[in-house]
Amino acid sequence: MEKQGNKKRIAIFASGNGTNAENIIRYFNDNERSCGGEVALIVCNRPDAMVLQRADRFGVPSAVMTKTELNDPDTILPLLDRHAIDMIVLAGFLLMMPVFIIERYQEKIINIHPSLLPKYGGKGMYGHHVHAAVVAAGETETGITVHFVSERCDEGNIIFQTNVPVAATDTPEDVERKVHSLEREHFPRIIDEILSNITTP
Repeated sequence: MEKQGNKKRIAIFASGNGTNAENIIRYFNDNERSCGGEVALIVCNRPDAMVLQRADRFGVPSAVMTKTELNDPDTILPLLDRHAIDMIVLAGFLLMMPVFIIERYQEKIINIHPSLLPKYGGKGMYGHHVHAAVVAAGETETGITVHFVSERCDEGNIIFQTNVPVAATDTPEDVERKVHSLEREHFPRIIDEILSNITTP
């Protein structure tokens, strides 16, 4: 697929509801706010995920990929090429990225994690599990971390962090709402900043 104009093209990989994906799509649809990027593809590993319906609502192409297909370079790389992808954003994607994709998109794959890494990162620590752990540990703050994706789970170089207080009376659901607010406010803007620094052929 040939690029239309000078827009840099983003693929969002997501596994679930897709609220972050929709927020990112809305942000880049507002050309006055963005550097000129666009969400060109949604990749999902679950055929029943709500993110696919959100993609359809905004006219964004989507593809459902099994874990086996994701780990097959002859399947996933041609898909990314067909959509002329410049950058990959993980937004609630629960599978590890294959090394061959990380190497091809070096420092062009970013992830958001719902804690202040290195706290509460690693295998099994996602979504509600993170917020429950934060409350159980009696933390007084939590937040979000945007980082580059590396071969080790949640250990890539940190791009951005911001925090929010956790009250002694907060439930995991309260913490989740606070963290989602930070995601809505900051994630699209950070993606935009990274995208503006990416050089395309």
